[in-house]
Amino acid sequence: MVVSDYYGVEQLCNKHFVAEDMKKAAEVGFNSGVQYEFPAGNCYKLLPELVREGKVAQADVDKAVSQVLELKFRLGLFENPYVDLGRALRISKDKNSRALALKAAHESIVLLKNDGLLPLKKNKYGKIAVIGPCAKDVFMGGYAGEPYQKVSLFDGIKEKAGSKTEVIFAQGVRLTTNATIPFFNWKLDEIKFPSPEENMKLIKQAVGVAKKADIVILAVGENEHLCREAWAKTHIGDNMTLDLISQQEELVKAVVETGKPVVVYLMNGRPLSINYIEKNVPAIIEGWYMGQETGTAAADILFGDVNPSGKLTITFPKSVGQVPMFYNFKPSAQMNDYISMDNKPLYYFGFGLSYTSFRYSDLRLEKAKIRSGGSAKVKVDVTNTGKMAGDEIVQLYIRDKFSSVTRPVKELKGFKRITLKPKESKTVTFEIGPEHLAFHDVNMKFTVEPGDFEIMVGKSSRDEDLLKVNLLVS
Repeated sequence: MVVSDYYGVEQLCNKHFVAEDMKKAAEVGFNSGVQYEFPAGNCYKLLPELVREGKVAQADVDKAVSQVLELKFRLGLFENPYVDLGRALRISKDKNSRALALKAAHESIVLLKNDGLLPLKKNKYGKIAVIGPCAKDVFMGGYAGEPYQKVSLFDGIKEKAGSKTEVIFAQGVRLTTNATIPFFNWKLDEIKFPSPEENMKLIKQAVGVAKKADIVILAVGENEHLCREAWAKTHIGDNMTLDLISQQEELVKAVVETGKPVVVYLMNGRPLSINYIEKNVPAIIEGWYMGQETGTAAADILFGDVNPSGKLTITFPKSVGQVPMFYNFKPSAQMNDYISMDNKPLYYFGFGLSYTSFRYSDLRLEKAKIRSGGSAKVKVDVTNTGKMAGDEIVQLYIRDKFSSVTRPVKELKGFKRITLKPKESKTVTFEIGPEHLAFHDVNMKFTVEPGDFEIMVGKSSRDEDLLKVNLLVS
């Protein structure tokens, strides 16, 4: 089924102004291939009238109806149209579901920087300060339900730290002042910020707590008010900056200036421009909105019970002025530096550190030349050169070096997660076929053009992290 987004068909007449009324919007939308209007069918209820006028074909309506009915039959909705609420509750509360949520969190957290401070040793520190607006709250993100149980970063660290360690807390700053109902706060139209004076008082208190501690875990980022969909003039969600807001930058600087070792834990739904943190903080963890097991997963990684393995699925810019910024840009883009800074990302797509190290070697092709309909295997050896077992996500990128239309400098075409013990090596194999090499050419034909293709394998999309070999397609 081809469906519209919320009010997408209706917006043809009241937002995009390519149709004069709802009737015309229905005609344009349906004849463009949109078979189902979400959410209420305000325009498509006029389809019978359009069929009678000959502006919409009866056969196209019949096809759409047939597809809807077939989909419902395949889903079993005629036999069992309703959710089994009891079963849904059992699944949500089941220990296996919680274990799955924890595993997802373990594998999604990304270590962005580590100058040797992590992992922390249990019972090494007499006092750990957990500071920040994201320390005791678990932000779930918009369109997320409220779980039956959830573990905050503070609680997770307190549980993990050891009997000889005292874990202390300071709020640091408040992000917004009317986000008091975690499940519903992203729906509230108005966003109310605390005054700078109020936050500066909290920062002063946080500095006092930091000075008492041996190490600081500083949790900053965004709640659901600050990272959400904008759907009306009365419900804004976009921002003109990717910097930390609500005096969080001042909080970070004040805590860093105490001279205590600091780990920054980010809780956010989009990339942030954290240039000061990258330069001045020895360890940075990207925790996103990590779900109900946030605190447990974060503590497992902080204390080394789990080796971080997550990789970034988005590029982090240094400034919002670099946006749009993505790894698969065209060759003529991102060529020149800016007057005030270079044009490189803060963190590259596919980037993510580990507590161990991995060496890539001997990238080779099974065949250096294939026909346009053929395939070839590419292999690379990956070795764990560190002292800790860990997972590595091996990434395959491909570039069509010369083509009839401009193509990206690289495209992710595959990845594999492998687990390696210390000093262990594995050979990772990818098979490259027409589906990895084809694109829509100058005539909009999906085809493989003969020529040179650059095959790249490595730990991120950054050129320095990739081994490269050439594949000739005839």
